[in-house]
Amino acid sequence: MSTALARRPGLGRIKATRAPLHAACLGVTALVVLAALLAPWLAPADPNAVDLGNALAGPSPDHLLGVDAAGRDTLSRLLLGARTSLLGPLGVVAFSTVVGVAVGLVAGWRGGRIDSILSRATELVFAFPGMLLAILIVSVYGEGLLAPVVALAVAYLPYVSRLTRSLVLAERARPYVSAHRVQGFSTAQICLRHVLPNIAPIVLAQSTINFGYALMDLAGLSFLGLGVPALTPDWGRMVFDGQTAIQYGYPLAAILPCVLIVLTVVAFNVVGERWADRVARRTP
Repeated sequence: MSTALARRPGLGRIKATRAPLHAACLGVTALVVLAALLAPWLAPADPNAVDLGNALAGPSPDHLLGVDAAGRDTLSRLLLGARTSLLGPLGVVAFSTVVGVAVGLVAGWRGGRIDSILSRATELVFAFPGMLLAILIVSVYGEGLLAPVVALAVAYLPYVSRLTRSLVLAERARPYVSAHRVQGFSTAQICLRHVLPNIAPIVLAQSTINFGYALMDLAGLSFLGLGVPALTPDWGRMVFDGQTAIQYGYPLAAILPCVLIVLTVVAFNVVGERWADRVARRTP
């Protein structure tokens, strides 16, 4: 069966197509991360320097990508905006992964009533839309990055906990767990030394995919004016600030951050899915 499938000409063509796509997305991911890290040194101008007399000017030697409606350099705001646009999703993924893994590990390992209680609690959170929760929290605490990050992290938590629980249930039934119990290893030793390292690649692959979705959600909140403050460089906020300029025939300030958001989300999702596929093929 496997030999017949390996000889199908379409499979080789699919693999040849996926490899360049994965390499391109990996390159986009690396460039965005490097731009965020080196933004203060790469930015050619102050991202908040206002020049109303030069508002909505096109590309020039002084401003390679033009300026926005307030006369601020678009390239500098894109570079500095990469920091904010990546820092928020990183907080969402870090919080949801750590807490979600802990909840899923306890639920999957202990089982019984504890599993039932934790599963019902995560299902309750899962049923509530994450964006709506973020909008409610931001409306109470005001604009900023902390409130939407916490709200989206809580909304993403069930995805990680469900995945972790299913993986732990599968690992708990493996022979090595029984062997370690017979040898006198404690539950903490088995979970920390063996179960968590075995499930970590799959959880991290899912977290990479969640990073792309979190970036898109936070950009949407900033576009609605519910994210970072107005003067903070952020891709979603740049789309919000540049939407009025489109009506006057100056779409560059709004289109460029949109393109970066789409490319970054797609790149992170493709890299995460490719990583998950590789882990799934190597897992016995």
